[in-house]
Amino acid sequence: MDFNAILSLLDATLRLTTPLLLACLAGLYSERSGVFDIGLEGKMLFAAFAAAAAAAIPVTVYGQWLAMENTTTLDYLTWPLRLVFGNLFFYVGSWFGPVWIGLCAGMIVSLLVALLQGTAAISLRGNQIIAGVAINSLAAGLTTFLGQSWFSQGGRTPALGPGGRFETVTLPFANEIGQVPIVGPIYRELLSGHYPLVYVAFLAVPVTAFVLYRTRFGLRLRAVGENPKAVDTAGISVNKLRYQAVIITGVLCGLAGAYFSIAQGSGFGNNMTAGRGYIALAALIFAKWRPVPAMFACLLFGFLEALQIRLQGVDLPLIGQVPVQFIQALPYVLTVVLLAGFIGKAVGPKAGGVPYTKER
Repeated sequence: MDFNAILSLLDATLRLTTPLLLACLAGLYSERSGVFDIGLEGKMLFAAFAAAAAAAIPVTVYGQWLAMENTTTLDYLTWPLRLVFGNLFFYVGSWFGPVWIGLCAGMIVSLLVALLQGTAAISLRGNQIIAGVAINSLAAGLTTFLGQSWFSQGGRTPALGPGGRFETVTLPFANEIGQVPIVGPIYRELLSGHYPLVYVAFLAVPVTAFVLYRTRFGLRLRAVGENPKAVDTAGISVNKLRYQAVIITGVLCGLAGAYFSIAQGSGFGNNMTAGRGYIALAALIFAKWRPVPAMFACLLFGFLEALQIRLQGVDLPLIGQVPVQFIQALPYVLTVVLLAGFIGKAVGPKAGGVPYTKER
């Protein structure tokens, strides 16, 4: 494999790692507070659909909404709403850009879903695992149903044009520095030319490490996941801290989901997150709930996914051409192998998964 091929593989690794890393950090906040979050996959899927749908409305749906024939009583009643919201999306989208509307919509929807899950797990003291599984199941069905109902494209959203998805960012002097041997191509091809959310994801790692280990909020967050009774005795609200963690989780999952549909992709497709939420959860356990090891774990899984894409259709020495299905399953198989045999004993927060009941 030559130098350019290695750079291409590493470049794909960074792009594929981004949603995993954002979701992994989201789960880190939630689980450090004592709320086990199986629903990362569902929140990302909701966010991906909301981002693509909101970005598509100012570009492709505006005219359709206003041109719909009023043939039934319901059509006549909903036409004023279509007029108001259609114009609102169109003018706001023209001013800020549809992609930013999509990003905000993805984060808001993910936040609302996270609050719903938080209400079930924190306030109502429900089973956190069941709440997460319910969110995942709801997302898988509801996004497809709404996509078909709103856009009539088999559950997909309309394809987004240049204004509806993020463009790549070229770092300063990328072309000039790119002429320098070895260092130049690394800067131009590997560090430059990514979507904004890629840089946001990797910047979130040191920010998370600082918040968790260098701030009062981080100290309290870690304490409430280990010994909520001691935190409550100190006069600090356990539920408030857990809700704050859930809110951060919702925002980060919103960024991860939006990345799928308005950055890496150009619209929403059925089940487009494809189990990345579960891999992010596995990476979090692999990293033993620490932000920097979580980044390296996500990079490992991103590299495995990039490698399996590159190996499809390639004749391997002494083996020949490996079936595509086996290559596609490789990241998931290696995830199980790594978790089963290489991370040792991974002990989560002691109060994780246990609803807190204040003693009277």
